[in-house]
Amino acid sequence: MATVRVEAVIDLPADEVWDAVADVGAVHRRLLPGRVLDARVEGDSRILTMPDGWQVREVIVAVEDDQRRLAYAVVEGQRMPLTYHHASFQVFGEGGSARLVWVTDVLPHAMAGVVRGVAERGIAEIKQTLESGTRQA
Repeated sequence: MATVRVEAVIDLPADEVWDAVADVGAVHRRLLPGRVLDARVEGDSRILTMPDGWQVREVIVAVEDDQRRLAYAVVEGQRMPLTYHHASFQVFGEGGSARLVWVTDVLPHAMAGVVRGVAERGIAEIKQTLESGTRQA
């Protein structure tokens, strides 16, 4: 299994970053407003609707407030030819800032480079959204 790890230092308090990450039904407003059109929660699942109408279903595995950790697995709608996709976000305090770490485990191994590119773009978008205060209603 390949593991992809990307991270960003965000110029906001860790609790504020965690509040946005842990708000699983609002990823389209609080973290990735340009990349995700809509998000809804159904039981333990989150369904993301992309701007082109494509839907991705994720199982929310854990939301751990004490560790500031969110874990999820993509179970339907994966566009990449992956047989396994599990990821987590974790927020760490660094003085008045936060370090956001996104770890993704994927199969097959050969897809790690593609997943890394997507994650690098995604974490940069999250950082920009949070730091700019950009949120959609």
